[in-house]
Amino acid sequence: MVLASAIDTTQALAGAVERAKASVVQVRVGRGGVGTGIIWPASRAAGQSSLILTNAHVVIFAGDVDIVTADGRIFGAALLASDGMLDLALLGVNAALPAAEVGDSQRLRVGELAFAIGNPWGQANVVTAGVISGLGRLPQSMRNLPYIRTDVRLAPGNSGGPLLNAGGQVIGINAMILGGDLGIAIPSHIADAWLAERLGRAPAR
Repeated sequence: MVLASAIDTTQALAGAVERAKASVVQVRVGRGGVGTGIIWPASRAAGQSSLILTNAHVVIFAGDVDIVTADGRIFGAALLASDGMLDLALLGVNAALPAAEVGDSQRLRVGELAFAIGNPWGQANVVTAGVISGLGRLPQSMRNLPYIRTDVRLAPGNSGGPLLNAGGQVIGINAMILGGDLGIAIPSHIADAWLAERLGRAPAR
């Protein structure tokens, strides 16, 4: 019974991550640069059918930006907003794409399971796992806003991708690697508030 329960739990986790993949995109910039983005649930803005959040450092100084969906479709994307201090950028795509489910990052606890989906070193849709290892603030960056620290393995190409909880909900946007082995993510409620300010709507949470 214990083994069966463990297998069921593992399958449930795998299913949640698989569903989340549909809302994760590659962000391609310049000459072969690759990051990751998340199709965000939001009202249509500036004639764009879908909105994608990523890191500002992924698209900084970029000329043309393309996104590649999980099913291999390629779309040109417009840069709608960018905040280098917070390290967030908003892209718009003229296509109806499946939005991610966003979780409540204000209720996270140290020790919770976490997953990342991204494109490390250009490899598509790689999943890594770990735990929430710390919650706090970075005084000299992110405007002293809350951040999530995790031991989920990240690499160049994961930037802008989702940090997920065990239910496959987005709880953060992966932004940097600290000390060589710890990931730093922008909490989803901070990202959503930033987006809401630019769209003139109330935050989802």
